[in-house]
Amino acid sequence: MDYALYQKISKVTLGKQPADLVLKNLKLVDVFTGEIVESNVAVKDGLIAGVSRRYRGKKEIDLGGKYLAPGFIDAHLHLESTMVTPNELVSTAARFGTTTFIVDPHEAANVSGAAGIDYILDQTEKSPANVYVMMPSCVPATHVDDNGGIFSANDMYPYVRNPRVLGLGEVMDDPGVINGDESMFSKLLLFENRTIDGHAPYLPNRELSAYKMAGVDTDHEATSFEYALEEVRRGIHVHIREGSAAHNLKDIVEGIVRTGIDTEYFSFCTDDKHIEDILRDGHISYNVKLAVSLGMNPVQAIKMATINTAKCYGLKHLGAISPGFQADFVVLDNLQDLNVTDVFYKGKLVDRNAPIRVKTCGRALKHTVHLDKVKAEQFVLPIGKKKTHVIGINPSQITTEDLAVSLQPAANYVPTDGYSKVAAVERHHNTGKIGVAVAKGYGIRNGAVASSVSHDSHNIIVIGDNDRDMALAVDEIIRTQGGYTVVENGEVFETLPLPIMGLMSDAGFESVNETLGRMIKKAHEMGVPADIEPFITLSFLALPVIPELRITPRGLCLLTAKGPEILQE
Repeated sequence: MDYALYQKISKVTLGKQPADLVLKNLKLVDVFTGEIVESNVAVKDGLIAGVSRRYRGKKEIDLGGKYLAPGFIDAHLHLESTMVTPNELVSTAARFGTTTFIVDPHEAANVSGAAGIDYILDQTEKSPANVYVMMPSCVPATHVDDNGGIFSANDMYPYVRNPRVLGLGEVMDDPGVINGDESMFSKLLLFENRTIDGHAPYLPNRELSAYKMAGVDTDHEATSFEYALEEVRRGIHVHIREGSAAHNLKDIVEGIVRTGIDTEYFSFCTDDKHIEDILRDGHISYNVKLAVSLGMNPVQAIKMATINTAKCYGLKHLGAISPGFQADFVVLDNLQDLNVTDVFYKGKLVDRNAPIRVKTCGRALKHTVHLDKVKAEQFVLPIGKKKTHVIGINPSQITTEDLAVSLQPAANYVPTDGYSKVAAVERHHNTGKIGVAVAKGYGIRNGAVASSVSHDSHNIIVIGDNDRDMALAVDEIIRTQGGYTVVENGEVFETLPLPIMGLMSDAGFESVNETLGRMIKKAHEMGVPADIEPFITLSFLALPVIPELRITPRGLCLLTAKGPEILQE
């Protein structure tokens, strides 16, 4: 704290002046000692001036014995993956107690480079929460990706001193790290004194050790307690993910409760969580509630949502209720149900009914689909006598399986018996690249679903049971410059335009959610199983850094120990 600010705040701390606000009659969750302390909290200029029953304030609020915890922190998320504009997502989640967001804008960077990152920073500058950014480390994610551009270490230099930039975003190119790729290490060295986020699913022990030794500090890809434990044993901070697509919390928290291990190196994140899920379940508050329902001590869960994350990212002014910390609070009715009754950001009550501002977006970011119309014959897929690699879709997970299946030889495969045809169409540079493969588990009949949200390069991905509808679906995405669409029997059922980089809509959540609800219902009526979210599941079928099989514009891709490889069938 600088001298002038100290002089101002300390007058309240020492009882010489009244506070701007005093929260009275509360049970404070002390994340340093694990105690519950009956006290009052004094606030001056958005900071905590003191914690004591002796303080008086110009304004005083009696909490009636409720619990006061630090504002929750989402350790890792992608604002672009929520379909709405960044401030709309942040403002909505803040009402459920998340007062700090650590975002990785690599989705935007993969489409629009630095302009995409600038958009995220600009859109969240005046949001009712703290929004920090990690510099995207892998743009493109791998050598097999076809994205909008390259974001190198040199491109990162202008952002290094930005106070809202905390470090390096998730390092997905683990083979590049482990094998000592020079360009990757130039990025690691640029942020060697900051936090470096990882992305390390299923690394063997030695490779995981090399990955950590290179400087990686965190990982959010642990799907089992056993793997999370291996990471923590190496000093890797594990962000336990529970979002709209991936649900990893139950297995990891049950392991923590069963073994009783220390939780200092665990935090919570959502990665990707849509507004409709936030409105129904909550945000990081849901992670805390779920952890407690699985047997975790409530204070322990709150620490994982607050001080653990703040320490991980060097946010010394956040994550606790103590003098000099920012006055970000969550009011809880009790420590069993953990219902959030009120939220304070910088000492001001967050108005849950206030209109959410949607800032305008520049024209260039609304014209990012550079692609000529496609034809049905571009989705032809010959099948030979050998067994075919088929993408096996796992419900409620973003992982897939490599299924070796004997399909009927044909000049062009026609899906039957629960199989689908899936394709990725390059959309950034109009190269004409289209990869086509077979998937099992999606189940769509008499139509197709397409999306310009396809991690992480965000080409157009389409899945269906016939070439005509697949082509029509892709052409509809071209027409709207991005979005989701459902096609049935040669006609477009409905489209949700996502014109901002092909990732987000500025039409407002209510309009987006209403349209999306109808489209999801229709996709399920067309055969998509109830335990598969049609659009989120589809978006991850193109991500080559997650096991096992993916579809890219260059063809079917298998994640191997050496990294992703295009299969030549």
